Amino acid sequence: MNNNAINSIRSRKELGPHALGVLEKRFLLRDEHGQLIEDAGGLFRRVARAIAAVDATYGDFRCEESEEVFFDLLSSLRFLPNSPTLMNAGTRHGQLAGCFVLPLEDSMESIYGTLRDAALIQKSGGGTGFSFSHLRPRGDYIRTTRGVSSGPVSFLRLYDYSTQINRLGGTRAGANMGVLRHDHPDIHEFVNAKKDPETIPSFNISVMATDEFMRAAGRGDGIPLRFPAAGAARSETNAAALFEEMVANAWHTGDPGLLFYDRINAANPTPHLGPIEATNPCGEQPLLPNESCNLGSIDVSAFLRAGAVDYPALGSAVAHAVHFLDNVLDAGYYPVEAVRTVSLGNRKIGLGIMGFADLLVALGVPYASPSAVALAEELMRFIGDSAKGASAGLARTRGPFPNFPHSGPARNTDDPPRRNACVTSIAPTGTISLLAGCSSGIEPFFALSYRREVIGATRTVDVHPELVRMLAAQVADPEPLLARVRASGRLDATAPPQLRELFATAHEIPPEWHVKIQAAFQRNTDTAVSKTINLVNSARPEDVAAAWRLAFESGCKGITVFRDGCKASQVLRAGLDTMHCPECGEPLVAQAGCHACASCGYSLCTI
Repeated sequence: MNNNAINSIRSRKELGPHALGVLEKRFLLRDEHGQLIEDAGGLFRRVARAIAAVDATYGDFRCEESEEVFFDLLSSLRFLPNSPTLMNAGTRHGQLAGCFVLPLEDSMESIYGTLRDAALIQKSGGGTGFSFSHLRPRGDYIRTTRGVSSGPVSFLRLYDYSTQINRLGGTRAGANMGVLRHDHPDIHEFVNAKKDPETIPSFNISVMATDEFMRAAGRGDGIPLRFPAAGAARSETNAAALFEEMVANAWHTGDPGLLFYDRINAANPTPHLGPIEATNPCGEQPLLPNESCNLGSIDVSAFLRAGAVDYPALGSAVAHAVHFLDNVLDAGYYPVEAVRTVSLGNRKIGLGIMGFADLLVALGVPYASPSAVALAEELMRFIGDSAKGASAGLARTRGPFPNFPHSGPARNTDDPPRRNACVTSIAPTGTISLLAGCSSGIEPFFALSYRREVIGATRTVDVHPELVRMLAAQVADPEPLLARVRASGRLDATAPPQLRELFATAHEIPPEWHVKIQAAFQRNTDTAVSKTINLVNSARPEDVAAAWRLAFESGCKGITVFRDGCKASQVLRAGLDTMHCPECGEPLVAQAGCHACASCGYSLCTI
C-alpha cells in the first residue's frame, strides 16, 4: 500500500474529550490493579496490529503495511469495528464478534446446552439471538417424563434470568433477541410476554411472519397454528386479530418487533444449510444457528469534498474495511466450537455506515425528503458494490468462503466468487458513533443537544456544531435560541424554517419517512437494517400498523417501532431504569432496538 493510498483515508476528525472519556471508561486496557496501561493511540495500534497479523497466514498483504493502513483507518475515525473487537483484539482469548444466533431444539440437552453457550458468549461481550419456534407449546405431553411442557415463553424467562445474573455478576452481558413464528400455538402468549414492564428486560422479542400471514391479516382470514411448523394444525386463529394484538403490544411497550421470514430467506446465501429463523438483538443480522458476524461501520459524513460525497475515497475505505473484517474472522477467539465451524464456513461480515444524518446536513438535504431517500439508495449501492468487489478480490488470493460451492452466489455465474457470504449490514452504532463523533447508524438526530460526561465526571452540554455554525450565520443573536435548544434538544418555532426542516429530530419526522429511509438502505444491503421507527407519545396503534404494512410493502426485512415514553416506568430486575442510564443517570436514547447513553457511552449493544 503506497503512502498516497494511506493518506487518502485520513480524516479531519480527532477524538474529542467526550470520546476520550468513553474510551477510558469502557475500552482501554487496565492492569490487575485497575490502572490504565494504554491510551487511545495504543488501543488503535493494538487492534490494528492484531488484525493485520492474520495476513501472514495468507501472504497476500504485508502485515506491516496492513497494520499502518488499519491504524490510520481506525485512528482517523472513518471506520470503527464493533465494540468486542475494540475491547478484545490483541488480548488473550479475544472474542471479537458482536452478533450470534444459537440453536434451540426441543430437548433439555439443547435448551440447557445453549443456555451455557449463551452465557459464555455474553460474558465475552456478544449479543445473542434465539428462535423459540422449535420448542413444544405449553401443555404438550412429554413422553419421557410423563409430564407436560411449560412452553417457549417459560424458557424465554429462564434465558432472561441467566442474562440478569451475568450482569449482576459484573460482566458485560449482551442483549438478546427472542423470535417465535406467527403460527406457533403459543404465539398469543409470546406476543403478550412483555406487557408487564418488568418482564424479560434483557430481551427484544420479534414475531417471524411469512408473506402468507401478512396477506391473511389484510384479508382477515383464519390461519392454522402448528407444531412442529410443518405438522398438522393444532388450532386456528384470526390473522387480523393476531396482527392487531401484536400492534397493540408494540404501541404499549415497543415489543414485539416484526420480521419477514420470506424476504429474509430469499436473501439467504446458503439455503442448503437450512433456513434463517432468528436475528441478533438489534435485527440487522439474520443468521443461521451457531453463526456469528463481525460488524464495522464507516462514518460517511467524513467523505465530503467540495459539497459532494467523495466516492473514490469512500471506495478505498470500503476495500480496507472489508479486508479488516475478513481478518477479524481469523483473529478472533470462539467460545463455542460449533460457532467457529459455521462462522468460518460462511465468513459473513457486516459493513455498514454511521453519520448519515450528519452527511445530510452537510449537503443541505432534509431527512424527510425524496432527496434523502435517493441519496440513501445511491450511497448504499456504491458501498455494497465496492464491498462485493473487495470480497471478490480477497477470494482470488484466499479462496471463497468454504460453503461457497453449494451456495446461492455460486449459482450466479455472472458474479465472481466472494470471500464472504454476506458483506453489508446496517448496525445501530450506539457506542462507536460516540467515539467517531457522528450521528448513529442511519438514524435522524434523536436530539440536537446532549449533556456529556467527560474525563473527571465533568458535565457539558453539547449542541450539534453545524447547527451552531448555521445559526450564527443566519440569526442576528443566536444565543437565546441556542439556550432553548440546550434545554429541549430541538429547534422551536422561532428558528428559521429551513433549519427546522434540516435539523428535524426523530420524533418530528413522520413515521413513513423513517420507513422509506430504511427501505432505501435495505435495497442494497446483503443482510438487514437496524432502524427504529420513532413515534411521538400521542401516536395511535393505527400508526404502528401503518408503519408495519409500509415496511412489508417496501421491501424491509423487519421493523421496530418505539413510541416516546412507552417504557418510562420500566425498571429492570438488575436495577436499570431503561429510560435512564444506570451509571450516570442521563436519559437513554432508544434507537434501532437498543438503548444507549449519549452522556457516558453505556449501552447494552455491541456496536
